[in-house]
Amino acid sequence: MAGARMGASVAVVTLHLETIGQMPCNPSIGGIGKGHLVAEIDALGGVQGWAADRTGIHFRLLNASRGPAVWGPRAQCDKDRYATIMRRLLLGTRGIDLIEGEATDLVVGGKAVCGVVLADGRRLKAGAVVLTTGTFLGAVLHTGEDRRAGGRFGERPSIGMGRSWVGAGLELRRFKTGTPPRIHRDSVDFARLEEQVGDERPRGFSWRTTGVRNYTPCWVARTPPQVQAIIEENLERSPLFAGQIEGVGPRYCPSIEDKIVRFPHHKEHTVFVEPETRAGNSIYLNGLSTSLPEDVQVAVVRAVPGLERAQFLRYGYAVEYDVVAPRQVGFDLAAEAVPGLYLAGQLLGTSGYEEAAGLGLMAGINAAASVLGKEGARVDRTEGYIGVLIDDVVTRDHREPYRMFTSRAENRLMLGVDSARERLMVAGVRLGLVPERVFHVEQCRWEARRQAITQLEATQLNPNRETVEMVLGMTGVEVRSPTTWAGILRRQDIDIRRVGDTLSGLAHLAPEDREVVIGRLKYRGYIERQEREQSRLVRLRGVKIPAGFGFRSISGLSREIMEEMERTRPRTLSEAAQLAGMTPAALALVAGRLATRGQGGKP
Repeated sequence: MAGARMGASVAVVTLHLETIGQMPCNPSIGGIGKGHLVAEIDALGGVQGWAADRTGIHFRLLNASRGPAVWGPRAQCDKDRYATIMRRLLLGTRGIDLIEGEATDLVVGGKAVCGVVLADGRRLKAGAVVLTTGTFLGAVLHTGEDRRAGGRFGERPSIGMGRSWVGAGLELRRFKTGTPPRIHRDSVDFARLEEQVGDERPRGFSWRTTGVRNYTPCWVARTPPQVQAIIEENLERSPLFAGQIEGVGPRYCPSIEDKIVRFPHHKEHTVFVEPETRAGNSIYLNGLSTSLPEDVQVAVVRAVPGLERAQFLRYGYAVEYDVVAPRQVGFDLAAEAVPGLYLAGQLLGTSGYEEAAGLGLMAGINAAASVLGKEGARVDRTEGYIGVLIDDVVTRDHREPYRMFTSRAENRLMLGVDSARERLMVAGVRLGLVPERVFHVEQCRWEARRQAITQLEATQLNPNRETVEMVLGMTGVEVRSPTTWAGILRRQDIDIRRVGDTLSGLAHLAPEDREVVIGRLKYRGYIERQEREQSRLVRLRGVKIPAGFGFRSISGLSREIMEEMERTRPRTLSEAAQLAGMTPAALALVAGRLATRGQGGKP
């Protein structure tokens, strides 16, 4: 869509037109880290957030009790409506032709891609090609001993395309992901589950959206110790542990059988019971991803309190598929070995709708720009989570499906969801993906926020009787020494909503803008400290790490990072920063230990 709206003529080749926009896994958009990606996609002119707002049935802000930098807006969507809206968007976008078929090979002329070959022999000429094969490339589905070719449930895989890439010099890897069972709504005893309601004042993702509604709750269940016993008795029947699956799965989102093996001391695991549509009967058991045999799945699910009478609509399965190994594309997502070819989505080893959308948007923008002779787009990792995502794909050798977390962004205090438009919308306007009138309205909002912050910082409050009584009545805080309204609002013990409705410096702002202003006041000191820490880390990148340095002795490092550093033995902090899974916090721990060692401490 971005390419077409920039003025390019675009053909979308897909195996089945009716599955455009299908959500084969959890029909949710956003979450911690992922919500940041959706906000940035929207700021650049993408449509994922708007579609989620239009089809959302349960909106909830995750991490709401923490600072705004790590808030994670999430929407449970009606998957049928989401797919319908995405198809309509494509059909209604001028410059897009939808073609049902399978692309089996690339057309290469003069060492550059100039089109694709379809399975029926047709050739499509193109100035640039973007490949987004998802989990379909050489894919195999696993449920217990049952093993069959398929990109996802009910759909065939893509076989021919991958073979041509190896000859073109692209290295492939084998990854694996999975999905849980779906059960019938009427077979769930919701009275025995913990209800999880949506937010009282739900917020949408998109600048196109004026308001969203919550239509249904979700629920939470927990597995009893019996589930662990059932799985342990049947591990030899699991394709994951029987050696049937070769692909590497996501460490952060393991199957239930993987959880049982890796965390045997955890006798209870959380299951989120989530509807897949507003009015339909399908319930998604988030947290019970599995490829165990069907009879074992039935025993596991029915052992969960509230799900004893569960009727299965679909069994869980694992899908094993090919991806292009990292470090084979540039920052514009163009394949370095094959000019004119752009890669995006799960093909680059990522996992999730949001990561796929962010990569797809940037690949589409840059592919169209290359054809039209325009300037493309690049988001630096200091400017947005999309930049973190692309930088990690381009420079780091991740060996499992990549998922976005806030911990991956070293500048995360400056990259909150609330600042996405301020950071990136100017690029969306330049590309022609965001109307200038919208940008003007947003600029006025940003200026109003800045003025409010300036006013609150400047307004002096002296502890005279009148001021003390006024502040006490508005906030419940007793002023005992000279301060400012900004100083009052930085406190953790006041009712922000109550103050925002009455304080002249905030009352004229929309509720969302009030939250942004107060958040920036509260965390200004933390932001300034993070800026200083980042400057220090930049200076330390060249610091050498001695041979034999004891990474395992560093308290606070995750086991994943500790093992990776012990395995690779980076020679400098700069090399350590490029390791798969490395986070800014972990790098700071290593830098701190090196500094201590240099002052005479033990390694």
